[in-house]
Amino acid sequence: MTKELTHGKPLPLILQFAFPLILGYMLQQLYSLCDTVIVGRCLGVNELAAVGSTGAVSFLVVGFATGMCTGMSIPDSKAFGAGDYQKLRKYLANSFYLSALISIVMTVGTIIFTGDLLRLMKTPEELYDFAYDYIFTVFAGISATILYNLLSSMLRSIGDSRTPLIFLAIAAALNIGLDFLFILGFHTGVAGAGYASVLSQGISGILCLIYMFKKYEIFRIRKEEWKLSLSCCGRLVSIGLPMALQFSITAIGSIILQTAVNTLGTVSVTAVTAASKLQMILTGPMECLGITMATYCGQNLGAREFERIRSGIRTSVIVSMIYCVVSAVIIIVLGGWMALLFLDASETEVMAQVKEYLRLNAYFYPTLGLLFILRNGLQGMSYSFLPMMAGVTELIARVLVCVAFVPDFGYTAACMASPVAWIFADTLLVTVYFVKMKSLKVQLAQPASAAC
Repeated sequence: MTKELTHGKPLPLILQFAFPLILGYMLQQLYSLCDTVIVGRCLGVNELAAVGSTGAVSFLVVGFATGMCTGMSIPDSKAFGAGDYQKLRKYLANSFYLSALISIVMTVGTIIFTGDLLRLMKTPEELYDFAYDYIFTVFAGISATILYNLLSSMLRSIGDSRTPLIFLAIAAALNIGLDFLFILGFHTGVAGAGYASVLSQGISGILCLIYMFKKYEIFRIRKEEWKLSLSCCGRLVSIGLPMALQFSITAIGSIILQTAVNTLGTVSVTAVTAASKLQMILTGPMECLGITMATYCGQNLGAREFERIRSGIRTSVIVSMIYCVVSAVIIIVLGGWMALLFLDASETEVMAQVKEYLRLNAYFYPTLGLLFILRNGLQGMSYSFLPMMAGVTELIARVLVCVAFVPDFGYTAACMASPVAWIFADTLLVTVYFVKMKSLKVQLAQPASAAC
């Protein structure tokens, strides 16, 4: 069902919207974790490390697609908040055109350059073939990822965060079953994990498309609304592209970090793979709270409710800080035990490095929580360029750590690369937030524009 975030107390609205997102994120991590557990336990440590070593390059491509889809949903949030459903449908139709183009370009490009990317990252020779088989499969199915992310973003733009959860649950169940079928039944190796992910997401996306048009009349595009509009496409690209580039810039920093970790050997690669999986589970709710603020701010921008935007940001920051402290304690105390899901206790050197990574990162979770809220909130207010520049500062920070400190300080310096990047980004985002809130207050006092 649709949900307007423009009326009522911000805290319950934010939590009600965020909760399905958090459940959905956990489901997503569950089937990602199942890939890791099955690969690690059934195929071996090298296969596990190979899949983990592709995480950064996967984020570069999939993150770009996700950012573009999320960004293209923000004008829909604003149109929904303003009650302009015809404009919403025009944006939706043009989003389909752009997504089709993006799918073709990204599929062809990534298939051609997969090997070059892995070589550029200095993927260890014993891991290269496994890594290539897995990530090639994922990239070949990028259109399925774009389909699901576009539709789920559109549903969230009208306040429906529950339906994407349902279809994500379907995808998770399918993914687990297909993992066993391909890896254990058909003996397809690490590529089987990629097949399972692509197929499950594609099926979920198609089901979501059918449901969306049958359930919501406001999404049923009229014949005249299917007309390609350069002004609408320009608006969608102006918001979607900076968000996509922000993801990619962050991913480039992760690739540089992964490259530095690759030079430290298979033990460090495996440790970062395991630790990153656990950290993603614990930090996911912070990211979901940020996504909530993009929709919340977008709808309230459309409704021209400045005070609601400001109070919503404040409320979400308080909630995030509480969660950050709790999650940091959990990961520091229980992180080692949680790593036993996909590592054997006899791997003592790997386990020690996993614990070090988790401990050093957990101390800085509040900076990450703040980053998610301010970045997504500003994007929801249609300020896309400056949050992207915060991604540039993250990239600069990771490069500095990897180039200047990893060669001399090794694994410990690699563990600190992300926290340093979060601090750099927050420094810019906090400044931008206070400056832009002043200009937004003036902007919303002016008459609304009717332009697409």
